[in-house]
Amino acid sequence: MMKEKAQILDAQGIQRALTRIAHEIIERNKGTENLVLIGIRRRGVPLANRLAEKIRQIEGTSVEVGILDITLYRDDLTTLAYHPVVHRTEINFPVKDKIIVLVDDVIYTGRTIRAALDALIDLGRPEVIQLAALIDRGHRELPIRADYIGKNVPTSRKEEVSVRLNETDGEEKVIILESIE
Repeated sequence: MMKEKAQILDAQGIQRALTRIAHEIIERNKGTENLVLIGIRRRGVPLANRLAEKIRQIEGTSVEVGILDITLYRDDLTTLAYHPVVHRTEINFPVKDKIIVLVDDVIYTGRTIRAALDALIDLGRPEVIQLAALIDRGHRELPIRADYIGKNVPTSRKEEVSVRLNETDGEEKVIILESIE
């Protein structure tokens, strides 16, 4: 059982973090030429769409957005479920020679990102892959770090960070959950 310990971000905080990340992406890449965003299924997808809209508002040009399903690339696949649910990867553009910004809600151990990198490389060879995460909670098990971070949130391994978005959860906030013992 888990209970809410603290709220990290409210709806306005999420919007501010995404606006800052959008500006950082544009600045680092000197605009939007050759830039695409790819959201990692589930909550990375609405975040990627929001970032694309913010970039369009700032730069006046649209960037393409893809959806990446990493289910079959996970190293914990057998522990997830007997018959894991696989969704479609929806990337309707070539990844070859693109500047790809992978988008996810929380970066924790780095294993999800490792799986996403494997899945992306199977689709082609991008010019560069960058990573944007709304929350970085630490505790890496792999040498992976985000290029763009909405908020760093030190946590214990007993805690869980829950990103709740209107598109997937019907509410807008980021909270820390702790186990009830």
